[in-house]
Amino acid sequence: MKKAIFTLTLCATAVAMLGNAPFAGVEIGKPAPNFPATDSNGKAFNLSDYKGKIVVLEWTNDGCPYVVGHYQGHMQSLQKKFTKEGVVWISVISSKPGSQGYADGARANELTKSREAAPTRVVLDPSGVIGKQYDAKTTPHMFVIDASGVLRYDGAIDATPRATDRKIEDSYVAQAIEAIKAGKEVATTKTKPYGCNVKY
Repeated sequence: MKKAIFTLTLCATAVAMLGNAPFAGVEIGKPAPNFPATDSNGKAFNLSDYKGKIVVLEWTNDGCPYVVGHYQGHMQSLQKKFTKEGVVWISVISSKPGSQGYADGARANELTKSREAAPTRVVLDPSGVIGKQYDAKTTPHMFVIDASGVLRYDGAIDATPRATDRKIEDSYVAQAIEAIKAGKEVATTKTKPYGCNVKY
């Protein structure tokens, strides 16, 4: 009986430790964690394949009202402007199966088409491994990585959660990209992201 109680106590302690363990997260000025991924077309790749290019990571969930608001045209404008300039834009869906925003490849591609979005790739992360690796908290949550693979921005897309009229130049993401392209320091490197919680 004592052995059984001891075993249960160990198990409970292990579960508690795992439950309280922080996500890895990322650090400004440090190399952005590499990850293997599969996109909405079933193609495998690694983040490191894009070394030499500026990369934007965008966490998304089409059922989130904040995401819906940004996809009234603002997010597409950012995607189209910067991908034309050679920036790699990766939209990441970390919603688990059965939760808000979950999408398989076909649905993800239909969303891209119907919204006239223009990401370079849409990554399917139903297990949440990539999201937890970056400690992505909300949709949207944005990260900007420079051409050498260093994280330069982590946080909200802009400072106006409920705005209806948005300008590209007001986006923290746009400001970070422009600074990197100009060889300057990014003025705002970290902000608190807003939106819906990522549905891990």
